[in-house]
Amino acid sequence: METDSGYSSTAELQKQGKKLSDALRISAYVFSTGLLTYTALVNTSSWFMQKITLGNFWQTAWLEFYDHMEGDEWTIFLVGAALVPALAFWGFNGILLVADITGKPTFITRYRIQLGKNDPVDRKKLWKAIYTALGNQFFVSFPMLVPMFYIMKWWENTFSKELPTFQWFLVELSIFTVVEEILFYYTHRLVHHPVLYKHIHKKHHEWTAPIGVVSIYAHPIEHIVSNTLPVMMGPMIMGSHIVSVSAWFSIALVTTSISHCGYHLPLLPSPEFHDFHHLKFNQCYGVLGVLDFLHGTDKMFRQTKAFERHKVLLSLTPLSESIPEPPKKEE
Repeated sequence: METDSGYSSTAELQKQGKKLSDALRISAYVFSTGLLTYTALVNTSSWFMQKITLGNFWQTAWLEFYDHMEGDEWTIFLVGAALVPALAFWGFNGILLVADITGKPTFITRYRIQLGKNDPVDRKKLWKAIYTALGNQFFVSFPMLVPMFYIMKWWENTFSKELPTFQWFLVELSIFTVVEEILFYYTHRLVHHPVLYKHIHKKHHEWTAPIGVVSIYAHPIEHIVSNTLPVMMGPMIMGSHIVSVSAWFSIALVTTSISHCGYHLPLLPSPEFHDFHHLKFNQCYGVLGVLDFLHGTDKMFRQTKAFERHKVLLSLTPLSESIPEPPKKEE
């Protein structure tokens, strides 16, 4: 019996060791790929963009805007951290809503992930989602910008007349992404605890087949803890320039809309990971997927066709056609 027990313990240790080794290998791959990509961008394009074209253009445009606002930092902050990201969010989702409501144009709807769902979307349910999203923006996100403004004022660079370099913005973007991944993963798992899920997170999961605007369709507490703070924290830690904050908030809102949109569109990031979370509830809690692999919360996902489709689509053929679901077994 002792031998069997010892063998079992050794096998379990080997299994855990392999799991940790695989997780570290994937983490190293993700971060080394990011570093190599960053280095390549710096060496091939960033100097040109910063010194010859975009750098001078954006610097001039920023100074003109700053002077036009007469250095009013609060108004500048509201425009950068609230107005621009909101326009990015509703501009992108406005296009998707046309497809969701009408089922057209087919060059969008043919890329639907969960076939037969939201075709077209339930109008009553949609309006509820839109009203909730607007409420979260106006009564939760915007008020949270007030304390953020005073925190950012402690830093000298937030309202500097000199823009950050393109290279530094890429560094910041990497840090923002890592901070968001850590905070979002663990707060997201927290609201899946049965005690909190019933009263808070269940609202977001009313949509098993999500659409873009559902990305901020959530209970106000969840919107604070899981949606907004993970995105805000990076810029507050780094003391980032308001232009970097504006760009990051816009990117974060558009990418989370993509992950909820329900369409796997060509050349855009794959939404299969988070769409699967809405379908199965207890899988794929994060954004990048590294922490899900570390904690084993993507095991089911990795055994599905959705995992095979979890890549950037580089052709015009929908992945639901090139990698279809297996036919259901007849009972």
